[in-house]
Amino acid sequence: MEPIEPTAGPRDVLEQYRRAAIRQSTEDMRRLYAVDAVHEFPFTAPGVPSRLVGREEIVGWIAAGWRSMPLRFERYRTIASHDTGNPQTVIVEQEAIARNTSSGREFTLPNIVVLTVRDGQITHLRDYVNVLAAADATERAANALG
Repeated sequence: MEPIEPTAGPRDVLEQYRRAAIRQSTEDMRRLYAVDAVHEFPFTAPGVPSRLVGREEIVGWIAAGWRSMPLRFERYRTIASHDTGNPQTVIVEQEAIARNTSSGREFTLPNIVVLTVRDGQITHLRDYVNVLAAADATERAANALG
Protein backbone atom coordinates (compact mmCIF):
# COMPACT_ATOMS: atom_id res chain seq x y z
CA MET A 1 0.00 0.00 0.00
CA GLU A 2 1.18 3.47 -0.81
CA PRO A 3 1.83 5.90 2.05
CA ILE A 4 -1.20 7.60 3.60
CA GLU A 5 -2.20 10.68 1.67
CA PRO A 6 -3.19 13.19 4.38
CA THR A 7 -5.68 14.83 2.04
CA ALA A 8 -7.46 11.56 1.20
CA GLY A 9 -11.18 11.88 1.76
CA PRO A 10 -13.49 9.25 3.21
CA ARG A 11 -14.33 7.62 -0.15
CA ASP A 12 -10.64 7.24 -1.01
CA VAL A 13 -9.92 5.80 2.42
CA LEU A 14 -12.85 3.39 2.08
CA GLU A 15 -11.40 2.11 -1.20
CA GLN A 16 -8.03 1.58 0.49
CA TYR A 17 -9.80 -0.22 3.35
CA ARG A 18 -11.54 -2.52 0.87
CA ARG A 19 -8.25 -3.35 -0.86
CA ALA A 20 -6.61 -4.10 2.49
CA ALA A 21 -9.50 -6.40 3.45
CA ILE A 22 -9.30 -8.25 0.13
CA ARG A 23 -5.53 -8.70 0.56
CA GLN A 24 -5.93 -9.42 4.28
CA SER A 25 -3.09 -7.01 4.93
CA THR A 26 -2.66 -6.12 8.59
CA GLU A 27 0.05 -3.60 7.69
CA ASP A 28 -2.28 -1.80 5.30
CA MET A 29 -5.01 -1.77 7.94
CA ARG A 30 -2.54 -0.43 10.50
CA ARG A 31 -1.71 2.48 8.16
CA LEU A 32 -5.38 3.22 7.59
CA TYR A 33 -6.50 3.54 11.21
CA ALA A 34 -5.58 6.55 13.34
CA VAL A 35 -3.92 5.71 16.66
CA ASP A 36 -7.06 6.80 18.54
CA ALA A 37 -9.59 5.31 16.11
CA VAL A 38 -12.89 3.76 17.16
CA HIS A 39 -14.54 0.90 15.24
CA GLU A 40 -18.11 0.10 16.30
CA PHE A 41 -20.53 -2.70 15.46
CA PRO A 42 -24.00 -1.45 16.49
CA PHE A 43 -25.51 -4.87 15.72
CA THR A 44 -23.51 -7.84 16.98
CA ALA A 45 -23.88 -11.51 17.73
CA PRO A 46 -23.18 -12.88 21.21
CA GLY A 47 -19.47 -12.90 21.93
CA VAL A 48 -18.65 -10.25 19.32
CA PRO A 49 -17.46 -6.89 20.67
CA SER A 50 -19.58 -3.87 19.87
CA ARG A 51 -16.76 -1.34 20.19
CA LEU A 52 -13.02 -1.49 19.57
CA VAL A 53 -10.83 1.44 20.63
CA GLY A 54 -7.37 2.24 19.32
CA ARG A 55 -5.50 1.14 16.23
CA GLU A 56 -3.81 -1.87 17.81
CA GLU A 57 -7.02 -3.29 19.29
CA ILE A 58 -8.88 -2.80 16.01
CA VAL A 59 -6.17 -4.25 13.77
CA GLY A 60 -5.53 -7.10 16.20
CA TRP A 61 -9.21 -8.04 16.17
CA ILE A 62 -9.40 -7.86 12.35
CA ALA A 63 -6.25 -10.00 11.96
CA ALA A 64 -7.54 -12.58 14.45
CA GLY A 65 -10.73 -12.85 12.42
CA TRP A 66 -8.79 -13.40 9.23
CA ARG A 67 -6.82 -16.20 10.90
CA SER A 68 -9.80 -17.94 12.49
CA MET A 69 -12.63 -17.52 9.99
CA PRO A 70 -12.80 -19.30 6.65
CA LEU A 71 -13.85 -16.12 4.82
CA ARG A 72 -12.07 -14.43 1.97
CA PHE A 73 -13.39 -11.12 0.63
CA GLU A 74 -13.08 -10.97 -3.16
CA ARG A 75 -14.70 -7.64 -4.07
CA TYR A 76 -17.08 -4.95 -2.89
CA ARG A 77 -20.07 -3.39 -4.56
CA THR A 78 -21.28 0.09 -3.64
CA ILE A 79 -25.05 0.31 -3.65
CA ALA A 80 -25.26 3.96 -2.60
CA SER A 81 -23.01 6.61 -1.13
CA HIS A 82 -24.31 9.53 0.92
CA ASP A 83 -22.63 12.77 1.91
CA THR A 84 -23.17 14.18 5.38
CA GLY A 85 -22.85 17.66 6.85
CA ASN A 86 -19.21 16.79 7.61
CA PRO A 87 -17.00 16.52 4.48
CA GLN A 88 -14.82 14.00 6.35
CA THR A 89 -17.75 11.60 6.91
CA VAL A 90 -19.53 9.44 4.36
CA ILE A 91 -22.29 6.84 4.64
CA VAL A 92 -21.96 3.92 2.23
CA GLU A 93 -24.40 1.11 1.57
CA GLN A 94 -22.36 -1.79 0.24
CA GLU A 95 -22.06 -5.50 -0.27
CA ALA A 96 -18.92 -7.51 0.35
CA ILE A 97 -18.74 -10.45 -2.02
CA ALA A 98 -16.73 -13.20 -0.44
CA ARG A 99 -16.07 -16.93 -0.39
CA ASN A 100 -16.12 -19.45 2.41
CA THR A 101 -12.73 -21.08 1.88
CA SER A 102 -13.84 -24.28 3.65
CA SER A 103 -16.94 -24.93 1.55
CA GLY A 104 -16.08 -22.91 -1.55
CA ARG A 105 -19.49 -21.26 -1.30
CA GLU A 106 -19.75 -17.64 -2.45
CA PHE A 107 -21.85 -15.27 -0.37
CA THR A 108 -22.83 -11.64 -0.21
CA LEU A 109 -22.53 -9.75 3.04
CA PRO A 110 -24.62 -6.56 3.06
CA ASN A 111 -23.67 -3.71 5.34
CA ILE A 112 -23.71 0.03 5.84
CA VAL A 113 -20.64 1.90 7.00
CA VAL A 114 -20.43 5.38 8.46
CA LEU A 115 -16.82 6.38 7.98
CA THR A 116 -15.03 9.45 9.33
CA VAL A 117 -11.43 10.29 8.44
CA ARG A 118 -8.84 12.79 9.61
CA ASP A 119 -5.56 13.38 7.80
CA GLY A 120 -6.29 10.44 5.49
CA GLN A 121 -6.86 7.93 8.30
CA ILE A 122 -9.96 6.33 9.80
CA THR A 123 -10.94 7.95 13.09
CA HIS A 124 -14.39 6.43 13.45
CA LEU A 125 -16.08 3.58 11.61
CA ARG A 126 -19.58 2.39 12.45
CA ASP A 127 -20.05 -0.97 10.74
CA TYR A 128 -23.71 -2.01 10.43
CA VAL A 129 -22.98 -5.52 9.23
CA ASN A 130 -25.77 -8.04 8.74
CA VAL A 131 -24.83 -10.47 11.53
CA LEU A 132 -27.20 -13.20 10.32
CA ALA A 133 -25.66 -13.13 6.85
CA ALA A 134 -22.20 -13.23 8.41
CA ALA A 135 -23.14 -16.20 10.58
CA ASP A 136 -24.63 -18.01 7.61
CA ALA A 137 -21.51 -17.31 5.57
CA THR A 138 -19.37 -18.96 8.21
CA GLU A 139 -21.92 -21.75 8.62
CA ARG A 140 -22.53 -20.82 12.23
CA ALA A 141 -26.07 -19.43 11.97
CA ALA A 142 -27.26 -21.44 14.96
CA ASN A 143 -24.64 -19.81 17.22
CA ALA A 144 -25.59 -16.31 16.08
CA LEU A 145 -29.23 -16.96 16.87
CA GLY A 146 -28.43 -18.12 20.39
